[in-house]
Amino acid sequence: MKDGICVAGNLIVDVQYQIESYPQKSELTTIKNGVLRSTGGAVCNVGIGLAILDKNLQVYTLGIIGDDAEADFIEQQLEQYENIDIRQIKREGTTSFTVVMNESATKTRTYFQYRGANAKLSEVDFYWEEINTKILHIGYILLLDALDQPDEEYGTKLAGVLARAQRKGIKTSIDVVTEVGHRFEKMVPPALKYTDYCVINELEAQEATGKQLRDNEGNLLEANMMEVLQNLFAMGVSTWAVIHAPEGGYGMDRDGCYIKRSSISLPEGFIKGTVGAGDAFCSGVLYAAYKDMDLAGAIELGIAAASCSLSKEGATEGMLPANDAMKIYRLYR
Repeated sequence: MKDGICVAGNLIVDVQYQIESYPQKSELTTIKNGVLRSTGGAVCNVGIGLAILDKNLQVYTLGIIGDDAEADFIEQQLEQYENIDIRQIKREGTTSFTVVMNESATKTRTYFQYRGANAKLSEVDFYWEEINTKILHIGYILLLDALDQPDEEYGTKLAGVLARAQRKGIKTSIDVVTEVGHRFEKMVPPALKYTDYCVINELEAQEATGKQLRDNEGNLLEANMMEVLQNLFAMGVSTWAVIHAPEGGYGMDRDGCYIKRSSISLPEGFIKGTVGAGDAFCSGVLYAAYKDMDLAGAIELGIAAASCSLSKEGATEGMLPANDAMKIYRLYR
C-alpha cells in the first residue's frame, strides 16, 4: 500500500532582509535590524508544512544540497520533525540560497536566487525502489536546471519523471516558480501532461495558458479564472487544477466543477511576512488530496495554511496542525 507524500526539488537557504522600500537603480535603501535566515524552496517549505499539518503523515524529501554549513542548517531544520525522512537528499557542491528583500510598508518581496546544487538534480536521482508514496510533488519547474532540460520523448526531463511516477501508480503534483518569459511555453506544458494535481499562482497560470488573469493595474480578472482552469485540464492535468492568489483560491476538478473561496479577513498586524505563503497553500491542498477530501475542502485548508504562514516572517514558522489551521480559517472568514 502506498503511504505518505514525497516532496522533491528545490532545497534553499533564504536570507531575508527587512528594508524600508525597494530602491530604484543606483539609489540606496535602509536595511533594518533583524536579518532572518531560514530554509526555503519547495522541499523545505511544503515538506515542513505537511509535517506540521499532520505529525502522523510520513513525508519523504528528495533533492541535492551542498557540502557546506548551509546544507548542515537545512538538515538540522528538517530533522526537527520525526515524520520527515531525509535519506534521499544528496550532498554535493554548494547549497542554493536566495536573498529576499522584504519591504516593510507593502510586505512585498523581491528575490535574488543562486541555483547551486539544485541545478544538478536529475532523473537519475529518483531511486524508484525507494519511492512508494501516494503522491509525488515536484517544485519548482523553471528552477531545476537539469530537470528542465529537453527530452525527446516527454518534452522535458521533469515530465519524464512525472510520467514514470504515474506508471508506478503514484499521483503527481507540480509547482512552478513565478517568471515572465518564453521558458514557460517550453517547460511547463510538457509537465502538465503528466500532472494529477496542479497548484500554482495566478501569474504562473497566466503564463502557462496565455490567458490574462491580471490587468495592467494589477486587478485580478476573476471572470477569466474558469477558462484558465479549463485550459490547464486541456493541457493534461487529470484531477485538480488549483490557482491561488492574494484574493483567494480557485479550482476545478475532473468533472468540471468550479470552486472559489475568498481569502479570509486577517486582523491588522497579523501578517508578518509573505515568504512561503504559496507553498503553505500548496501543502494544505496536497494534504487534503492525500486524505481524499473534496476540492472545496482542499482550497479552504490551503487558505488556512497560507494564513498561518503569514503570521510569521519565515515560510513555515507560523504553520499549525490542520485542525488548528481550520480554526483560524473559520474565525476570520
